[in-house]
Amino acid sequence: MRGAAGAGAGARAWAPDGAGAADGAGTVVPWPLMPANFKAELLACFGQPVDENPTGVMQEAAFRHLGLNWRYLTVEVPPAKLRDAMLGVRAFGLRGLNLTIPHKVAVIEYLDEVAPDAAVIGAVNTVRRERDRLIGENTDGKGFLQGVRTDAGVDPGGKCAVVLGAGGAARAIVTELALAGAAEVLVVNRSVGRGEAMVADLAARTGRPIRFEPWRGVYQVTAAADLLVNATSIGLFPDVDAMPPVDLSGARPGMLVSDVVFNPPQTPLLAAARQRGLPTLDGLSMLVYQGAIGFQLWTGREAPVEVMKQALACALGV
Repeated sequence: MRGAAGAGAGARAWAPDGAGAADGAGTVVPWPLMPANFKAELLACFGQPVDENPTGVMQEAAFRHLGLNWRYLTVEVPPAKLRDAMLGVRAFGLRGLNLTIPHKVAVIEYLDEVAPDAAVIGAVNTVRRERDRLIGENTDGKGFLQGVRTDAGVDPGGKCAVVLGAGGAARAIVTELALAGAAEVLVVNRSVGRGEAMVADLAARTGRPIRFEPWRGVYQVTAAADLLVNATSIGLFPDVDAMPPVDLSGARPGMLVSDVVFNPPQTPLLAAARQRGLPTLDGLSMLVYQGAIGFQLWTGREAPVEVMKQALACALGV
């Protein structure tokens, strides 16, 4: 019998009929049953840069926790290659995507449908597959709101919010704050044209009070604000010492200061807020909750939020 030579006690060799392995006594022992399906379901994040994006850490932790044979790939895709990458999504049968800078708007032309709320925002950060159709969603603003409500214990309804920035994250956050019934949303941005255009568009789409103020020099936060949100990338790795030019001295006690920057989660802005005794909400909150919403869209399963939070905290050393 092939493979039997030199087999000691307890060793197994190949059996001629393929039924299993032969032990030292010549008894055929059946091979253990193997999983019926070896195919992993694939998800990906497309962006540039993506080196410091930890989303895959929390999604993979969630898959393992629920015993799902799914994989999340973090892929650097330059703008000139986005079309090719989206063709690859269809060819490989990916179950979904995340989009980050600079693809949240550009990806829309490669989708079959855009969810109504994502259409209002004008940007897509999540794509789900429905049979052969790719449908764009936006979970950024929803994840932010869930963090404000769940982790900070604040209901934005009837509140006055100030949002710094006019990029994709700002669009999503402003839209969701407006739709949640904020009394007013003030957008502060250095590029006047971009800020005014975003505010005019979102105010028309939501029918809610949204206004714009140019960001010249240091922005003075006033006692009228209940919530301040940094929706810019100021403070994101590697510029970890950078802080948005804002003066918090005029803030009313209890104003919530939130920063969408998640790497590092403890930013100079949040440190300055804590020094004044103001409550804070870091970027991990939004990242986890928007990821949990995406997880449910892709898998149909409830996301293990605490597992995802712990995985991120461990990966980022916090």
